Parts: sequence; C-alpha cells; structure tokens
Amino acid sequence: MQIEGTDRDFSIILADDDEIFCRRVSRIIEGEGHRFQTCFSGKELLNQLANEAVDLILLDLQLPDMSGLQILNIVKTTNSETEVIIITGHSSVDTAVTAIQNGAGNYLCKPIKKHDLLLVVQAAREKVLLRRENRWLRDILDNKEESFGIIGQCKQMHEIAETIKKVAPLDCNVLIQGDTGTGKQLAAKAVHHQSNRKDKPLIVFNCGGFAEELITNELFGHEKGAFTGATSKKIGLLEAGHGGTVFLDEIGEMSLTMQAKLLHVIEEKRIIRLGSTVPIDLDIRIIAATNKNLREMAHGGSFREDLYFRLNVVGILLPPLVERKDDLPLLISHFIGKYNRHFAKNITSISPEALDILISYDYPGNIRELENIIQRALALSEEGKIHSRHLPQDIQHFSFASADTHILQSLANIEQEHITKVLSFTGGDRQMAAAILGIPRTTLWRRIRQYGLK
Repeated sequence: MQIEGTDRDFSIILADDDEIFCRRVSRIIEGEGHRFQTCFSGKELLNQLANEAVDLILLDLQLPDMSGLQILNIVKTTNSETEVIIITGHSSVDTAVTAIQNGAGNYLCKPIKKHDLLLVVQAAREKVLLRRENRWLRDILDNKEESFGIIGQCKQMHEIAETIKKVAPLDCNVLIQGDTGTGKQLAAKAVHHQSNRKDKPLIVFNCGGFAEELITNELFGHEKGAFTGATSKKIGLLEAGHGGTVFLDEIGEMSLTMQAKLLHVIEEKRIIRLGSTVPIDLDIRIIAATNKNLREMAHGGSFREDLYFRLNVVGILLPPLVERKDDLPLLISHFIGKYNRHFAKNITSISPEALDILISYDYPGNIRELENIIQRALALSEEGKIHSRHLPQDIQHFSFASADTHILQSLANIEQEHITKVLSFTGGDRQMAAAILGIPRTTLWRRIRQYGLK
C-alpha cells in the first residue's frame, strides 16, 4: 500500500566546496536512487532553495561565502520542513552541537564513512516521509466530509466513491446492496452529506424484525385516538425527514403490503397519518439498502418490481472484504488507531503470526467482523503489540503459510520470506512494514539491503 504523496523521490542537496568530497558523496547517494545535487557556496544553495523544494541538505559548516550556521538559520526560517545534516571536521564539533540546538537534525564528522552517511540520510528520509504521511492524514481529516468513514484505496472503492460523488447532488433515489457488514449505512451517510440535503435530517430506519403495524406507525405516524393507546399525535419518520433523506435499511425484509404503501409515498410525494384523512406533502430522498438480491426477489414475486425500479434509480454494490484485501492495511491501521484512542492504549505493531491470520482470514462478517477482531485484540493486548493469542480462538488456526514449509529453512530464509511478504502486503511502504514487523525502520532498511530486497 502506498499513501499518496508520501513516497515520492527524496531530494538531497550537498553544500560543500570540496569537489572531491562532493563526487564521492554523489556516487553514494545516487546509488541509493535519491535525487542529488551539489552546491559549492551558500549563495548557490539559497538560490536553489528559492526555485524548488528540497527534502534534505547536507551542509558544510565552512563555506567560502557564508557560515553553515547562517545558512541553517535562513533555511529554518524559509524552508522549515527541510531537514539539515551538518558536515564538519573534528575541530568544529562544538559548533555542530550548536547547529543541532538551532534546528539541524544531525551532524557528521569528516572523513565520513559510507555506512554512517547512509544511516543518517535514511533517518532523515524517514522523518520527512512521516511528516508527509501526517500531512496526508490531516488532509483526510480536514476533508472527512467527502468520505464519512468509507476507507479504501482499491479500484472498486475508488469507483464507488466516484459514483457517490456524482449521484449525491442529483436528488434521485439510491439502492445500496452488499453483504452484512460491508458498510451500507456509511455509504448512505456519504450520499446524504454530499447532497444538497446535507443540512436537513438523515432519518435511519431498519425494516427488519418489526411487525407490519409497528413499521406503519413508525414511518407514517398517527393522530391522537387513532387506536387504543394513541394518547397523543405522533410524527412519523417519513414526515420527520421532510427536506432531508430517509435511509431504509434491510428493505428486503419489508412486507408486500408495506412495499405498496412505500411505493405510493414515492409516487405521490405525500403521506397520511394513521387516523387521519388529510394528506401531508412530503419532500424526501430515499436511500434503501439490503443484503439480498432484490432483482431475483422481484422475479420471484417476493418484492414488488415497480418498487424495485423506483428505488434502484442508481445502484451501488459494496464488495465483500475478501474481494478487497488490498485495503486491509488501511482498515487495520484505522481500527488500531480508533481503539487505541478508545482504550487509551498505544499498540504500535502486530506479530508475524497474528498478521498471517489477519491476511489469510476471509472475514465472512466483512468490515464489521474485522473491526470486532481488532477491538478485541487491543482490549487484550499488552506491551504495545498484537499477538495471535489476542485474536478470537476460532480464527487462530488460519495462517498465510503452513508451518511445514519452514521446517527445513534457516532462520535467515524465514526472516527474508516474512519481510518480503510484509513489504508486499504494504505495497512497498517501508514505514508501515516496520510498524507491522515491530522493528525500527533503520533495522528494516538494513535487512532489505542485506537480503537484496526491493
């Protein structure tokens, strides 16, 4: 998984007047695939910064026209998010410490070893990527009215988001279909909150499990004295939703008699309360949802075909979680964050065994089941990590790979295989991979180089 904008090319400028040193550093940095430039003076560096954003500056303390401290102060004032690593000789270590106090991220003493240079560059890169990710997450929160809890980066969810965005302002009825736990109510909320009715009520009613008389009373309301026990007038949910949206969940459970009444409401745009003869004009948008195949029900006679077509002006089909496993990293991360806040915990990683189970399990209960699993795991976990023992017993036997395949392998092979699997799971996102593995990002970086992984 890639978070958009967080893993673009990492740009580095070296500001040093020693040409031999610059060529050596250039070979090392460019060998890592980073964009690299060299400046031989403070003025040249500042001109370059004025023209483009730079992620990291390797800054010599002794440039011919300006001191490194002067440049550092300017950079931190005008390019506050740019990381700076000071390069100095042993005689200027005290000045380098002063530079760190003034905002530099680290310092290196000449002569610089390749290993040390790559380590501090990698640490700076991770800091920049984390900052980008935090900015991306803030943007998501700032624009949360566009998603309303719908999380997903797979092709299907992108198409659904685009459909919602297009249909929301059109004020037509919408039918949302999908298995239990796929997020039908979230999709309905997204449609409502992106529509012109967003400032009006969103009324939610579940049509399943209620007697027909109760559904009629809840939806249409009644007048005082309409039946025994009707001691006062009651406004029905359809009337309460005037100007807004009425979301009818589990519409497939509605009886044929109630379906006829609902069809009349849609066609006439008015209702009559129980015990009254006076029609009430109604301005509502209806969003219906079901985990059943209404088309098949209509063909079989258990659902009115004319009502089906009235509801299904635009249809949205939500996929089961097993068909969108690429979204698991986002969803797992979201639910860990949610229940970290709820339980006041700080769970930051998942054991390889637990991850195997979460990846390989098919989630018949879909996103709702995944949320329940993560909630349970966080409630039981300790020491900042989710282990397989924290997962429900009935799924603990699931594993991405059989233990038998590891019997004759070395520990190094097992480690390499697991890191490869986690990197594939995260789409190459090393920051998330390190969090899942429960190791520092610098350790993951060394393992990737050790095993020649991409």
